[in-house]
Amino acid sequence: MILAFHKPYGVLSQFSPDESSNRTLADFGFPKEVYPVGRLDADSEGLLLLSDEAGFNTRLLDPEFGHSRSYWVQVERIPSEESIARLASGIAIQDYITRPCRAWLLDPRPEIPSRNPPIRVRKNVPDSWIGIELTEGRNRQVRRMTAAVGHPTLRLLRVRIGGLELGIFCPGEWRELNAVERKMIFLSKV
Repeated sequence: MILAFHKPYGVLSQFSPDESSNRTLADFGFPKEVYPVGRLDADSEGLLLLSDEAGFNTRLLDPEFGHSRSYWVQVERIPSEESIARLASGIAIQDYITRPCRAWLLDPRPEIPSRNPPIRVRKNVPDSWIGIELTEGRNRQVRRMTAAVGHPTLRLLRVRIGGLELGIFCPGEWRELNAVERKMIFLSKV
């Protein structure tokens, strides 16, 4: 079984609580035998897969298979073409250089429900949305990438894994994938 879940802001990608006050996956009524495949940080939102299938985690997350993941990222200020090009070409963050990826300015802005709590708004600092498509997913990678080019992340939403899109799921909703949708996961647009 493979489930698609629209993980809301403030939810851990695990079933057991930690020292934070964040909710866990246990709050959403999933079948007992599933586990999250990959993760999204508590302050990130969007498509998260869960499965009870042995080996699915490796097949999906191993860099050897190189499937893509797309994110919509609300950032401070409006990135220049140079900043977008730096993101796309691979950028040094912490002790590694990210793989080249696809990055672009989202224009028009995506229409998505507002977040609770809302993002911080600075009166004199505009914000914008960019798209980033990666074939890797290190801890807080997108946030570190945008910060490295001078555009801190305000909101992060994963909208696609392979060829499977988040679509019109509302935050907190989940459902089991059918056979066609399961195959979509492994179709890559990179």
